[in-house]
Amino acid sequence: MIRLASRVQQIKPSPTLAISAKAKAMQAAGVDVINFGAGEPDFDTPENIKAAGIKAIQDGFTRYTAVPGIPELKKAIQQKLERENGLNYEIDEIIVSCGGKHSFYNMAQALLDPGDEIIVPSPYWVSYPPMVQLAGGKAVIIPTTEDQGFKITPEQLGKYITEKTRAVVINSPSNPTGSAYSLAELQELATVIIEHDILVISDEIYEHIIYDGFAQHSIAAVNPQMKERSIILNGVSKSYAMTGWRIGFTAAPAPLVAAMTKIQSQSTSNPTSISQKAAIEAYNGPQDFIAMVLPAFDERRRYIVKALNDIPGISCFNPTGAFYAFPQIKSLLAKSLNGQVIASSLNLCALLLDEAKIAAVPGEAFGTPGYLRLSYATSLENIKNGMERLACFVQQLI
Repeated sequence: MIRLASRVQQIKPSPTLAISAKAKAMQAAGVDVINFGAGEPDFDTPENIKAAGIKAIQDGFTRYTAVPGIPELKKAIQQKLERENGLNYEIDEIIVSCGGKHSFYNMAQALLDPGDEIIVPSPYWVSYPPMVQLAGGKAVIIPTTEDQGFKITPEQLGKYITEKTRAVVINSPSNPTGSAYSLAELQELATVIIEHDILVISDEIYEHIIYDGFAQHSIAAVNPQMKERSIILNGVSKSYAMTGWRIGFTAAPAPLVAAMTKIQSQSTSNPTSISQKAAIEAYNGPQDFIAMVLPAFDERRRYIVKALNDIPGISCFNPTGAFYAFPQIKSLLAKSLNGQVIASSLNLCALLLDEAKIAAVPGEAFGTPGYLRLSYATSLENIKNGMERLACFVQQLI
């Protein structure tokens, strides 16, 4: 009989991936499911990027590469950070990994000793706490509210820092809320970070997907003392519709990057050679794809937020970035359908999938019960149909 490690039994599979997989299985079986669970753009990877991947195959670039990424890709990332973020990094301060999630995982493994604390604001991306836990650390959750824009304040951060705190996670724009920190807010948080001499893990994967003229900034650039305290996580998945290519990167102080490289050398080794060539084209090639898809995301955002707010018992925060709506559904709790009582947002999501054929992710997955996450990285037609189904579902509740 196989005895599994205790660390595996302490964590759960990613709920977003589990729900998306169930929805896809139902669709494959012929069920008309509208999937709001997937956190990936529905647009195809741009042709010039695909062509770079195809050329890599045709040129025989299909063997092992340097563990932390090929020099040409690290150079492209270096130029991107300078061009878009006003940050200057040396090549040995950059490591390329198999997606943004892999970047965070390697970082946690390299940074944390048992008992070390990472401050994680909630709502949080589902994988932050488990990856901290797998590294032997403790995720210390700071709850935020809709009234504060789902963003922590400097006062909150200061109260949660202890002698065991190694870093705080800042995800801006955020998954799942779409909230984003302004320059002034980042500067205030930076003051606290510097005062307490901790690190910041800045997840900037949604940096290009922003609305209403919002000005995106990296916290590493808001104060001269912040770069040495910053661990930037980013990648090509969201901005260039390259989720399956699995390319993420970390920009951080060289000792941490060297430690992450050591860990990566004993796990995955290098990121996929072909994907690295495609990522070079993503960063160095035309950037018109981002400008093309933003209006579509914005149209979907405006539609879904209004539609959600028009449904009695549901209210929805207006996201500043990313492609998620995070409606509050607390008024629907304790109601029932066909004798089934909605005790939680988890129950509600199960009912929505079974009865309305809508896939959504419960707020519990993000540390915030009473909410749902709906990805609007799907067609406007799907969104309209889904909102009609949701409104009809809510009308039937008693």
